[in-house]
Amino acid sequence: MQYEMRFCPQCATPLAPSVKQEDSGPKERLRCPACQFTHWNNPTPVLAAIVEVDGRILLARNALWPGKMFALITGFMEAGESPQDGIARELKEETSLDALATELVGVYEFLRMNQVIIAYHVRAAGEVQLSPELAEYRFYEPRELKCWPAGTGYALADWLRSRGHEPVFFTDEENAERRRGLDAPRAGS
Repeated sequence: MQYEMRFCPQCATPLAPSVKQEDSGPKERLRCPACQFTHWNNPTPVLAAIVEVDGRILLARNALWPGKMFALITGFMEAGESPQDGIARELKEETSLDALATELVGVYEFLRMNQVIIAYHVRAAGEVQLSPELAEYRFYEPRELKCWPAGTGYALADWLRSRGHEPVFFTDEENAERRRGLDAPRAGS
């Protein structure tokens, strides 16, 4: 379920769609009819790490995901930190690994979640100890990795290409199987 702004954070009046002239022309946005606050609905920056430890890549499964779904380490960038500091923090928080070196892989859209993903290749060291947010992890040789058709999967594909590996993507059926249950309503939600 995606967050939806419904009330003005300045005066608590219900927001309403309203068209106003902006630099690019008329634009409909949620605006407050009382104090004129505009909800811009800008994308959220998300950081992602292709974590390499001793030549192998770590993929992890979020505790809320189906058992077959493993992906990159990700997290939200916080105010006052650089993307590089943020991905090192996320890596430490979620896996207890220390980032030794970070290299930008690219920036990717994730329109479904209104996010912009900033992906890094992170060489790391240490012993993996997962946070409660993650259920399990696996290490893969780069040639064993399969990419998924979404933001971080495209980052992984670009990284593999940069290392001389032609990426292999999950088929539609394989991707549906690995995601099975992800979009199902959870108890209490």
